[in-house]
Formats: sequence, structure tokens, C-alpha cells
Amino acid sequence: MSPTLVLTYGLGLAQAMLVLAMTLAAWRVLRGPRAQDRVLGLDTLYLNGMLVIVVHGMRTGSGLYFEAALVIGLLGFAATLALAKFLMQGEVIQ
Repeated sequence: MSPTLVLTYGLGLAQAMLVLAMTLAAWRVLRGPRAQDRVLGLDTLYLNGMLVIVVHGMRTGSGLYFEAALVIGLLGFAATLALAKFLMQGEVIQ
């Protein structure tokens, strides 16, 4: 087996596992009994989505996907902070 073939299969398997993790995180968002569970599910969902994009960038060899993943990571982090502050204090902007 050539290293290219191993890499192709490995990246495909990684994408499949990340999509499975996204499905489970979406289930947590929909069925979470508390708001904190839903926020944690959303955090996991955006993180897995970002990783799917990074793995796809590795498969295609394009740097554009890495920049898109960076933007998703920054926006997801800011959204998680805003949701956490809202849950703690009841308002985002004082």
C-alpha cells in the first residue's frame, strides 16, 4: 500500500468520524435538557465543522479551506462567550 493511498483512506475515515460527531452534537443541541447542554452542543458542533473543513483542505491541498476554518473558529469562540455570558447574567451587553 502506498503512503498516498493510506493518507486518502485515513482522511476519508477522519471526515466520516467527524460527521458522526457532528450528528451527535446536533442531537445534543436538539434534545439537551438544559440551556448549558445546548451551548456545549453548539460549541462541539462548530468545532467539528471547523475540523471537517480542515480535513477537506488537507485532502484537496487548498489553503483557502484553512482560512475559512480560522474564521469559523473565531466566530464560534465569540458566540460561545456571548452565550455563556447571557446564561450567567441574562444580558450580553451591559
